[in-house]
Amino acid sequence: MDIPSLRGLLRPFIGNLKDSCTNNSMPEFCMQLGLPLPEEFGDKRSRLHSAFDALSDDAVPSFALTLVEKRMLGSELRNQVQDLLWSDIPAIEVSKRSRRELARALQHLELFRHWEHFSTLLRDVFIIPDDSLAFFLGKTEGVLANIHRHFVRNPEDADVEALFEQLKVFDLSDKRFGLFLEGLASAEVQVDVETQLAIVAAMNPVLIGCGAEMRQTAETGGYPVFSLVALRTARGRPKNLIFASQRKPDIRFRDAVNNDIEIVSNPDDCLVYDRPLGPHGLRWHDLQQWWGETTGESNQECAKKGLYRRLLDCLPESSPPQRLLFESFFRGFGPAIPGLPALLPEVWLHWDPKTVTQRGPQALLTHRMDFLMLLPAGGRVVLEVDGVQHYADTSGRADPHRYARLAAGDRELKLAGYEVYRFAGVELQRREAPVEVKAFFEALFKRHGVSLR
Repeated sequence: MDIPSLRGLLRPFIGNLKDSCTNNSMPEFCMQLGLPLPEEFGDKRSRLHSAFDALSDDAVPSFALTLVEKRMLGSELRNQVQDLLWSDIPAIEVSKRSRRELARALQHLELFRHWEHFSTLLRDVFIIPDDSLAFFLGKTEGVLANIHRHFVRNPEDADVEALFEQLKVFDLSDKRFGLFLEGLASAEVQVDVETQLAIVAAMNPVLIGCGAEMRQTAETGGYPVFSLVALRTARGRPKNLIFASQRKPDIRFRDAVNNDIEIVSNPDDCLVYDRPLGPHGLRWHDLQQWWGETTGESNQECAKKGLYRRLLDCLPESSPPQRLLFESFFRGFGPAIPGLPALLPEVWLHWDPKTVTQRGPQALLTHRMDFLMLLPAGGRVVLEVDGVQHYADTSGRADPHRYARLAAGDRELKLAGYEVYRFAGVELQRREAPVEVKAFFEALFKRHGVSLR
């Protein structure tokens, strides 16, 4: 991310906030904004600049995002700031032709029943001149007034394709277009779940042709949250994560209708995370909060340490490289860990009450994953640490049948939408392994749009 350019955009704005506070109230004002304390002397603009200049480079992106979320920036500056914030985040490409097809697919729906909600979305995504300036721009009415006339007062005149032309939707960046689609299907704009579902159902046949879809990734306030995701991610939403167990747990359904499971064997042998995931996936912060509430540990520091020890203890003693990967991840990212995806060890993917011998040719191949990460927008990443037992027999000779099972299991996971990455056990035991592990995760997070700040 181009931090100097982001600073250059925000610095004049920060200086112009001088009329929002007095010299005496400026320290508190800066604290509310998330800025360091300003210098004690000087005019108000220079003092505000001193506070902004003292902000560390690492903190600038989150500070900029706060300004956007609080709607403090004008639309043109906001879009410039967002474009810089999104510069390292991969976007799903939707061609102009597909955007036109989307407009036509949405034509039969009443999209703008709740005008105030929709007009807020328009202001949050597009650069729309104030309607009061229409006269000076040589127009009889402003953009929002024109849209209101055709889509609210006279809905029989509504033309979604013409609306897209007027808003220059066909020329939006892919990231901003995705933001527009997600907003259009959100509960903030469509206050009826049925309308949300109808909009998504109309969009997806077109989006699938672009290798994407609108998918429910969370739920808030009883409403589904839809995100634009690439189809390389796994379908569906995680409902029960069974992890931190080397032994196959004895499971039964307590309520099959609600998908409530019960661990009949020693429940301490494994952990079950059954909470809905947000658009950010499953982060360490989420897992730690769940652990604290599950164990009754109210002290966050104790909960953090207890969870770490529990996960570390589940790693097999026969595989030191797995432990090295786990520990290298924590040492490498340190204070950033709470906001990063959780590295879940010993995760059960398939569970079958019958053994492989009993099931025969229909047996599922990959029962347990060494590590699983649930990333933003439905991304799922499997990490496997391969020792000699993965490709050789008990005598140490290469075993093509073992390797064939390994390769088949990988194909199965990838076709289900998982990304699979393998580490050789020997490479994790080298001196340079911690640096290489951190570099791998940095590249992985960049690929999935996970911020390290």
